[in-house]
Amino acid sequence: MSTTTLGAATETAIPKPTSNRLTSIDTYRGFVMLLMLGEVLKWEDIAEKVPGNAFLELMAFHQSHVSWQGCSLHDMIQPSFTFLVGVAMPFSLESRATQGQTPQKRALHAIWRALTLVLLGVVLRSLGKNQTYWTFEDTLSQIGLGYAFLFGIAHLKRHWQWVALGVILFGYWLAFALTPLPPAGFDPATVGVKPEWDHHVTGFAAHWDKNTNLAMQVEIWLRNALPHEEVFRFNGGGYAALSFIPTLGTMILGLFAGNVLRDSAQTDRQKTIWLLIAGGIGIAIGAALDQLGICPVVKRIWTPSWVLFSGGICFWMLAAFRYLVDLKGLVKPAFPLVVVGVNSIAAYVMSWFFTSMIEDALYRHFGKAPFEIFGHAYETLLHGGATLVIMWGILYWMQKNRIFLRI
Repeated sequence: MSTTTLGAATETAIPKPTSNRLTSIDTYRGFVMLLMLGEVLKWEDIAEKVPGNAFLELMAFHQSHVSWQGCSLHDMIQPSFTFLVGVAMPFSLESRATQGQTPQKRALHAIWRALTLVLLGVVLRSLGKNQTYWTFEDTLSQIGLGYAFLFGIAHLKRHWQWVALGVILFGYWLAFALTPLPPAGFDPATVGVKPEWDHHVTGFAAHWDKNTNLAMQVEIWLRNALPHEEVFRFNGGGYAALSFIPTLGTMILGLFAGNVLRDSAQTDRQKTIWLLIAGGIGIAIGAALDQLGICPVVKRIWTPSWVLFSGGICFWMLAAFRYLVDLKGLVKPAFPLVVVGVNSIAAYVMSWFFTSMIEDALYRHFGKAPFEIFGHAYETLLHGGATLVIMWGILYWMQKNRIFLRI
């Protein structure tokens, strides 16, 4: 990871759209990163203190992950960030080729970037641990594990890219489907799931149930093979490193979108229609697979149906941001999101290092009184809002001074 200073800031500090950089991509990325940073608002805590408020319950739902099947807005943060890695790939390759980089140098850079992402994820997840926490289910590590493969797939002809996606999704689905189910009388409590848990999937879909699926079997083997403090038996959230395989599928969907946006032979209208149709198809197929019990839509283990369903939403969101920002010219209203989007790695790292520091500092210097002017129930909203403003201000200062964290 490197810090680069690119010279004096422009008056507006908004990146200019160019042939190989679209402001809509930075806006979309900034939107999802702001959703992640927005966790400091703690809508769930507010909803608990003000029971029966439909608006607060809605905000709380969309700022938390669903227990297993389904999707909330918060569940779209990781797939959106992952999808945008694929969208950016064609533009990155074009830019590096224009700069005169050799294919070998570009390949080495892709491998270096992949390793850096994986290790940065490990480092961040090791914070507060007694030793290195060798786990790879976080966003950065998942992207890193698949990034070198994405780089190779990006150099294939378009039809082979589609074949690669099909092989990944069908192969991953088949591997789960062929994995034997737990025996009769199996106690799910042994893998950290209460028997009365309301979100168990049954029938054929049970192949994707929490902590009894193929990914968790591999996770148990992997985590116990690596240095560890105690024997690993299950992941409380059901997450697993093996999800990097279908996560690669999400990046490939982004690659398709990036290829379309970069295609000078298509008009803006054709590109928008392509994104909307692709999104509709993805959502429809993903939802159908879920409803038919063929493959449940589960973000936590990144099922193939989740790849298609969430990928479809990503296509629609990209189409919306492209239409509003690139085509309608709403660049200035997008500025707050762009500030976060152009420094997304910095924002991600800040969420791990600085959030709690800023929250503690606000209480230390101002106490709780200023944040309780609307009552105790809304304290976290004002306190979190102040924290969010400070984090945005740091990112704005970095952009104004042309300081960006790049990997």
